[in-house]
Order: sequence, then C-alpha cells, then structure tokens
Amino acid sequence: MEFLTNEKLTIVGAAGMIGSNMAQTALMMHLTPNICLYDPFGPALEGVAEELYHCAFEGANITWTTDIKEALSGASYVVSSGGAARKAGMTREDLLKGNAQIAEEFGKNLKEYCPEVKHVVVIFNPADITGLITLIYGGLKPSQVTTLAALDSTRLRSELAKYFKISPDEVRNCRTYGGHGEQMAVFASTTTVAGKPLSELIGTQMPEADWADLQQRVIQGGKHIIDLRGRSSFQSPAYVSICMIAAAMGGKPFEYPAGVYVNNGEFNHILMAMETEITKDGAHYKEVKGTPAEHKKLQESYEHLCKLRDEVIGMGVLPPVSEWSKVNPNLK
Repeated sequence: MEFLTNEKLTIVGAAGMIGSNMAQTALMMHLTPNICLYDPFGPALEGVAEELYHCAFEGANITWTTDIKEALSGASYVVSSGGAARKAGMTREDLLKGNAQIAEEFGKNLKEYCPEVKHVVVIFNPADITGLITLIYGGLKPSQVTTLAALDSTRLRSELAKYFKISPDEVRNCRTYGGHGEQMAVFASTTTVAGKPLSELIGTQMPEADWADLQQRVIQGGKHIIDLRGRSSFQSPAYVSICMIAAAMGGKPFEYPAGVYVNNGEFNHILMAMETEITKDGAHYKEVKGTPAEHKKLQESYEHLCKLRDEVIGMGVLPPVSEWSKVNPNLK
C-alpha cells in the first residue's frame, strides 16, 4: 500500500466524533500509515482504536495513548479537535474561555514534546482564537499553524447549489473570509454559478432579499446542523481538516480559505480566514480581493476578532500583543 508519507500524524481529541472521523478519513485517503490517537478519555479512545483495527486497513500502524507526551513525541503533523463541543443555543464565541485555556496547554505541549512538528491544524472553536493561542504558545512559525475556516465556504457552495438547483460542482470559487463565526464576511464577487458570475445573478435571477437570507443560512450553518442532528458538525470538519493536512504533506492542493496568522499593516496580530496556499513549505496567505462593500464586511469581521483576542488577553490567557515575541520569537 502506497502512502503520501510515512511520517507520524497525531489526532488530538480522537475519542470524539470529529477526531475519530479524522483518523478514518486519513487512513482512507492513504496519507500515512503511522497514526497516533490521543484523548484523555481512555475507554472511548480505546473503542475508537478497536473500531479502526476492525476496519483492517492495509499497512496501517494505528497507536493510541492517553499520555500527551507519547502522543506528540515524533509527530510531524498534528490535528486537534480537542476542545469542548458546541451545544444547542451556544455561539462559537460562548466556548471562548474554556477552549482558550485548552489551546494554551496544547501550544505548550507542542513546544515541549514536538518542536520539530511541520504543520498543525486547529479545529476546536472559536478556531480563530484557539489557533492564535496555539501558535503563540507553541513557538511555531505562522506558516506552520492553520485553522479550519473552509466550512463556511463549502456551506456557501451547498446553499447556492440548492438555490439554483444545480450540481455543487457547477458552483465555483465560493469564498468567506475573516472570522469563522457570526461575523464572517461572505463574498459574492469571487463566485461563479454555472459559469456566470454570482454578482451578476444577484438582483436578476436571485432577488437581493434571497441573497441576504442565503448569507444568513451560511453564517448559521453550524447551528442548523445542531438543530437537525442534536449535536455539532463532525463529518464535514473531519474531512476538510484532513484535506488541509494532506496539502501540508505535499498532496492535493487545498481549494478553500484557511485560517492563518495575519500581520500585514491592515490586519494585524490576528488569525483569520484568508485566501491561502498550503504546501510542504507551510501556509501562506494572499491579498483578498472583493468589492468595497465586501472589504468593509471583512474589516468588520477583523474588528470583531480583535475584540475576542483582547478579551482573551484580559483573561490573562494571552500576554499583551507587545509581549508575544518574547513567548514566540517567530512573531515579530
């Protein structure tokens, strides 16, 4: 069996639905045979490992542990869904304090146990903030940490396909930028629908009110899953995050925005969804292009993230921005 790499991939939070699906997805995609499952909850973790053994994946070397040192030591790639899950009635931001503390510990563990890690994907919400905290305390380069932001763009793709009653494959280049939360910036100018620019369809084949309603469905996409299933999303974040790690391993290019650290003069000392490229050399962002109205929405999303960041600083979880480079010299 041929794999993309033989390097170790560690799944943090592997006893959960996202984590267990990530492990299975990585094996089905033949990313690496060497997958380590970590979770502090031993019985459920062992159950996940047993299920994966029962799949009889050819060539797989699946290990599991409740010891974070053992899990991270020697890992080249790490994906973490190891925060508290979002429940009915909660926003992503409601998870802020508890998951911020989990992210701090995760970052410190990365720094201590796998300083040679190549790429880390952070999933647990609010991912923009938990990813930022992980980056700072992990001592990693900004190009080595990305967060899952693509679900907003894939949800936009899905909603447009349903609205126009066409195959999702005919909806291309869907983009949302900024925060992965209630203040995300949903762009129309980048998207084509059956070969036609979406911006030209809005106001003609799609009334403005319908576009406004559709944007809200995208923004509330995670809440809708909770309402339907009684639990937060797990299949889509598992698959998309593993696609990100695959790109970092040198596999198929990742086609959607990712959360990355940005400090470009306009958006400063923040981690948010941008137009990105993820390769073996890490994640690098590009300039976001849109209409003046879209850019204004992106600015508003950035300002919302700054408030969340400053709230975490106020909690004492993060030091003031001016002191970040003392914790992580890669942040200048």
